[in-house]
Amino acid sequence: MNEFLDALTLARWQFGLTTLYHFIFVPLTIGLSLLVAILQTVWVRTGKVKYLKLTRLFGKIFLINFAMGVVTGIVQEFQFGMNWSDYSRFVGDIFGAPLAMEGLIAFFFEATFIGLWIFGWEKLPKKLHLMSIWFVWIGTVLSAYFILAANAFMQNPVGYTLNAERGRAELDNIGDVLLNPVAVTQFPHTIFASIMFAGVVLVAVAAWHLQRNQFVDEMRTALRFGAWANILAFVGVGLTGHSLGLVMTETQPMKMAAAEAHYATSSGADASFSIFSLGTPDGLHEIFSVRIPYLLSFLSTGTFDGTVEGINDLQAAYTEMYCGDASSALTCPTDGSFTPIIWVTYWAFRWMIGLGAFAALVSAVGLWITRKNTDLPKWVWKVAIWTAPIPMLASLVGWIFTEMGRQPWIVFGVMTTERGVSPGVPGWAVLVSLIVFTIVYGALAVVEFKLIVKAAKAGPPELEKDETGEPDQQSLATVY
Repeated sequence: MNEFLDALTLARWQFGLTTLYHFIFVPLTIGLSLLVAILQTVWVRTGKVKYLKLTRLFGKIFLINFAMGVVTGIVQEFQFGMNWSDYSRFVGDIFGAPLAMEGLIAFFFEATFIGLWIFGWEKLPKKLHLMSIWFVWIGTVLSAYFILAANAFMQNPVGYTLNAERGRAELDNIGDVLLNPVAVTQFPHTIFASIMFAGVVLVAVAAWHLQRNQFVDEMRTALRFGAWANILAFVGVGLTGHSLGLVMTETQPMKMAAAEAHYATSSGADASFSIFSLGTPDGLHEIFSVRIPYLLSFLSTGTFDGTVEGINDLQAAYTEMYCGDASSALTCPTDGSFTPIIWVTYWAFRWMIGLGAFAALVSAVGLWITRKNTDLPKWVWKVAIWTAPIPMLASLVGWIFTEMGRQPWIVFGVMTTERGVSPGVPGWAVLVSLIVFTIVYGALAVVEFKLIVKAAKAGPPELEKDETGEPDQQSLATVY
């Protein structure tokens, strides 16, 4: 019973679940804002009504998703004071700075131009109105960057000094925090992953209508546009992922070692990457694996003969570094282990890559088979529809890998996770809030899904025509 009501375990579960739930909406907001801006730009430049219809359809889906993301994001930040007060007190001076910038700069910038975009259809000149949706996208990526900068401090703490008298970390250089190498490399990786998710949403909506032979011209355009966005973004994910891997190996070598269950330090051909591996329950011995020589060395160091440190050597080094004296209360785990859960990091890393590659493959096949017509068997459209959540799942397991691979640290090398939990909050209180959040978030998820599905199935609305036969701008405002 005491283990069931352990405040640390419950706080970690609550933060993990609410974070992953919130992140369902974030990539779709980032990706859709860009794709909607592109669709509207094409309409302004070409005057083709089908692009206006697609802008209205996917713009509505974007707005529904944005509203839900705002709600879940606000609740997400409450937990720093609720369950992680020691962490907030210790590093709040640094961690809070980029979060404040996100709220005071990026979010208000984004919200202002969303309002102009929603209500400015019949009031703003066409090009000025178009500019507003591009500013919305700029606001979303700025918001993403500030949040990633805050997270990057947890992965690679920079720009701070430890104040021994006050017992806390204090901001020393905001430029170092904002230009953290982890944030700089993680940012484009996240943006490209978001575009992948938005691209397959376009594909899924288009496939649903094409299966029923509805809005064929518009939906064929949406399908091919979404598929190309997904494929090109996947290339970007791969390239930026490699750069992120190099930075991760430099700043958090244990995470890369855990991702490969790499226990012994090796280099060259011995530093091989296992596509699939089976091992003993303790993870210490390999039973069977399919390996690619040199690949782990390349992924970790950028060269085929680079040395990749193993878990055993890193564990010994960290024990000496962080558990060596009486001042190590914040940095030495109770169990003395600096190794994350191996099976979680190992498989999350592979599911992240595999799911993303599968989504891109489906899009590539879809582009090929729809290059001439869309008269295809129903099962083809069903595959396209059910591919929609795949990039989202890839992003979620990617974040599981990022955060679980950092353990046992809440701030790498500075504070362990167990030291950051609120000391005065009992386990039963965390359990109650976890149950309440789960119920509320579950209800919100049902509402969100139904609203998006309803908007998607309705398709692009027919536009009223003015006396010249052109789409009536004033009819646009009624959609929102």
